[in-house]
Amino acid sequence: MTANKKAAPHGEDAAEVKAKPTKFTGNSADDQRARLLEALQAGPLTTLEIRSRLDILAPAPRVFELRHMGKNIVTTWTEQPTDGGRMHRVASYALHPDPQVELFDAAYTHH
Repeated sequence: MTANKKAAPHGEDAAEVKAKPTKFTGNSADDQRARLLEALQAGPLTTLEIRSRLDILAPAPRVFELRHMGKNIVTTWTEQPTDGGRMHRVASYALHPDPQVELFDAAYTHH
């Protein structure tokens, strides 16, 4: 194994390891927002996934802050088992393109 490649931790596949952000490692709200935004750009995540993969223990406040910064994050509800095996109703967050950008782009692609 080369120094640039990391083995997947137990229980994770290569895609999960690749999806983990690496440059925002601190626990400040700024770093947590940056990690979360970077991860959501790769696809939706649930509260439990954000806690375990991104080490953000309270994702809802970070999502709230990102929304107030203009990010279009949509919440849906799902059921997911915890590490202890109990099912919980949890939020799933998905980053969507900014609707204003879509409208702007659509106006110029029809000409």
